[in-house]
Amino acid sequence: MARVPLHYVELRTFCYATEDEKRVTAALETFLPEDTAIDRVENVGHHGDRIVVLSARVETADEMRHVLDRLADLEAIDRVIDELGERVDENCSLFLRLDKQAAFRDDVRLGDGITLRGKVEAYPAKREAAVENARELLERHRDDGV
Repeated sequence: MARVPLHYVELRTFCYATEDEKRVTAALETFLPEDTAIDRVENVGHHGDRIVVLSARVETADEMRHVLDRLADLEAIDRVIDELGERVDENCSLFLRLDKQAAFRDDVRLGDGITLRGKVEAYPAKREAAVENARELLERHRDDGV
């Protein structure tokens, strides 16, 4: 089985007062392996409204492969690969924004609502090396999914 050049993957979303928390949790779970713990933190918005932050972090290779397999379902995966130079920062973190509404319907799309951050392994820890490692990783998962 191929190595996963990531240290971890974090997913985070907000559940606003107008949203059903169970549905937002289900949207987040679309990307997570079964029985992954989801952290829940309640906050108050600027106008006094309730905002719940839901987040999860996966660190094992199998857990990260599960997330990557879901990302391989992205119709825009080639676009993500082409944009890696803009999606990987100087700290070797890969960022994606995923559509929360689509995720609730078990559909994987770029959009708003869920933030994915993956810490890419790179030795030395340079952005260029992280971009190349992320490219190889996403291309491998894209090609395996076909």
